[in-house]
Amino acid sequence: MTFSLRTTILVVVLSLTQAMSACAPQTAASPYRTYANVPILGTEVRQLKSSATGRNYDIYIRPPEGYEQAKGKKYPVLYLLDGQWDFKLLDSIYGGLYYDGFVPEMIIVGITYSGDHPDYQALRAMDYTPMADVFISGSGDAPKFFTFLKEQLLPYIESNYRVDPMQRVLMGHSFGGTFTLYALYTEPTLFRGYVAASPVVTYGNRFAFKQEADYAASHTDLPVRLFLSIGELEDLAGPVGEFMQLLGERNYPGLEMETRTIAGERHAGSKPEAYNRGLRFVFQGQ
Repeated sequence: MTFSLRTTILVVVLSLTQAMSACAPQTAASPYRTYANVPILGTEVRQLKSSATGRNYDIYIRPPEGYEQAKGKKYPVLYLLDGQWDFKLLDSIYGGLYYDGFVPEMIIVGITYSGDHPDYQALRAMDYTPMADVFISGSGDAPKFFTFLKEQLLPYIESNYRVDPMQRVLMGHSFGGTFTLYALYTEPTLFRGYVAASPVVTYGNRFAFKQEADYAASHTDLPVRLFLSIGELEDLAGPVGEFMQLLGERNYPGLEMETRTIAGERHAGSKPEAYNRGLRFVFQGQ
């Protein structure tokens, strides 16, 4: 076979291969590489490095619709822990409650961690736990994370957005609920309202019970609004129920509290109703 004939055959084969490739159906993975992610409309993302914990945080911020046009108006602000999981859930719950007239317009601030692939479980176990546990590496940084909230995040939000500092609310679930209770007893009036959903009150040899007892020994009032919930089928139902009863028996004159056991739900499944009912309670009458 001559060189010219071999070249002609090769060109024909390559042309047929290219034509067949162009006509072949595209794989499922191909188009998705070119599509943009779906954002949560109206949400901004900012980054802060904590001088207290040394960690980098992504801060999701959702001002209410019409924020730019409502010059001079100040809004309540809700600080939500575990923003990586719960910000989009809370955004939807808030939208429904606001539409139905149960809550006022507010700014929602979700707190999570920066980076391409942060280990959320490990990081939150460090920041939200009030004392070190030998079985959880790096745990016990709640005092540092509280310092970050108080001295960095709150001033940052309040200097960049029109918020009412008398209308701050803190919300968290699981270890986030543990930290919410820790913050409540550390400096109650830093936030006006607290939503602690399924808090791990058994952590650190029942640290929440110890902190509650220490507070009660030196205070006669707890002037906050607190929503405390647990799923009926959770392993934590017994200890959280005990904590609810204990706190109710204190009879603090300034404490407005609602407790709720969510029927038929376990740890994660109780979260949507807890957030819904918690938001309604802490903003009741506003």
